[in-house]
Amino acid sequence: MSNVKSRLRKEKIAKIAMQLSGMAITGSLFFIVGTILYKGLPYLSWEMVSQSPQGGFYIGKDGGIFNAILGSLYLATVSTALATLIGIPISIYLNMYVKSGSFLERACKLLFDVLFGIPSIVYGAIAFSIMVWIGIRASLLGGIITITLLTIPIVVRTIDELLKTIPIDLKHVTFSLGSTRWETAKMFLRYIRPGIFTAILLAFGRAIGDVAGVLLTTGFSDNLPKYIDEPSATLPLAIFFQLSSPIPEVQGRAYASALVLTCIILIIVICTHLLASKQQKHKI
Repeated sequence: MSNVKSRLRKEKIAKIAMQLSGMAITGSLFFIVGTILYKGLPYLSWEMVSQSPQGGFYIGKDGGIFNAILGSLYLATVSTALATLIGIPISIYLNMYVKSGSFLERACKLLFDVLFGIPSIVYGAIAFSIMVWIGIRASLLGGIITITLLTIPIVVRTIDELLKTIPIDLKHVTFSLGSTRWETAKMFLRYIRPGIFTAILLAFGRAIGDVAGVLLTTGFSDNLPKYIDEPSATLPLAIFFQLSSPIPEVQGRAYASALVLTCIILIIVICTHLLASKQQKHKI
């Protein structure tokens, strides 16, 4: 009887801990969003969103952050697409072609776990060294290369975990019917397609919100990004530079820029959930 009471007491404590954790996370989210809205909304205007910086924008004069919005979208879209194209074949190879439990499989997954946890500033420093060595200046291309390397481990590990959720019996059945490993892999990709959208979302969110990785590699420009080998502004860097200004109006623009970045991510999240819901209907 005392054992039952002890288990019920532990369950109650665990339930309270989970509720407190949920309240803390929700409260933190509301605090962050509330701060951005309170400090950024008064400075947000159509002119700020639709115009490039004019002379002296970062010391309180006219202009906007359209160049940073466009640069962030270019950077995040291309790097996420490249990371997806590279990451999905790696995940398929590790799960379909490498023997389960082998040294190669364990070594590769450990490597991607380590890469997943490395701070983005390290990626930026290494990419900057490589760029100097091969003669590439700070540009949109340098940022895309850096962020692609940063997001590949996210795609690989997320899809790897998704593939683990597929029942092993399904794999054996498909092989017993004469399917090749590639045909089985294509069927599994269709099975986890909603999850792949989530992996892409995670990679895109990391790509568009990272500042340390692009600080040394992308450079910064007040002009619209026209060529891939030119420096380009991004929203995180625009926020970083504006927040470092002593002028209150410029700091307010930084919060408005953060509000724009939050809205972009929110729109992407909603679109991804809609796509995932649509694809769920075709799940086998």
